[in-house]
Amino acid sequence: MCGRYTQTKSGEAIAHTFNLSTSPDPQPRYNIAPTQPISAITQTKEDREYRIFQWGLIPSWSKDPKIGSRMINARSETVAEKPSFRAAFKRRRCLVLADGFYEWQRTGGKKQPYYVQVKDQEIFGFAGLWETWESGDGSHLESCTILTTEPNGLMETIHNRMPVILHPEDLDLWLDPSLQDGRHVQHLLRPYEDEAMAAYAVSTVVNNPRNERAECVEAMEEGMSDEL
Repeated sequence: MCGRYTQTKSGEAIAHTFNLSTSPDPQPRYNIAPTQPISAITQTKEDREYRIFQWGLIPSWSKDPKIGSRMINARSETVAEKPSFRAAFKRRRCLVLADGFYEWQRTGGKKQPYYVQVKDQEIFGFAGLWETWESGDGSHLESCTILTTEPNGLMETIHNRMPVILHPEDLDLWLDPSLQDGRHVQHLLRPYEDEAMAAYAVSTVVNNPRNERAECVEAMEEGMSDEL
């Protein structure tokens, strides 16, 4: 799964990388956790839009928005069939902006956090889906989920799932609102190449979502290799 990640880059970097017409003004985030507001990009017929969603997709038909806390991830293998995600998979795909993510390796009775990045990209996009939920009082809440897939060679030493990271050349296809048949984008939901990624152990300070500081991404030992 993907339960924590970072997005520390500037609005100018986001606008340049993802071809936005205006630059957003995000704050650096070192420990993004479920149910928090997160940065994403959607596509209209005219332009790309920078959006803020709540992390944890709330299906439009749900009676209780608390379900979102259990919908932070969607399995790419079944997303086209699951009632909670299939409509969004057809019509409401997005990019969740990140520059790294955390995963925990279980060793004996302990869980060691690792920080994982893409070597050649300062910022990248997770494949995401978004939805609008309407409450009984008529207010609206926009939420999203991050798609996951089987692990690559690097990630399988840490965990049995990983988030879907989209290649730059695949972003237009993933975001295209005119493509409402999942078969056109299903092939994009694959593990990222392991040789293009790096991971290193970090302190358990990241375990507490209240710890929102750069210390979360610091390697445990000075000089530690950035690869397992």
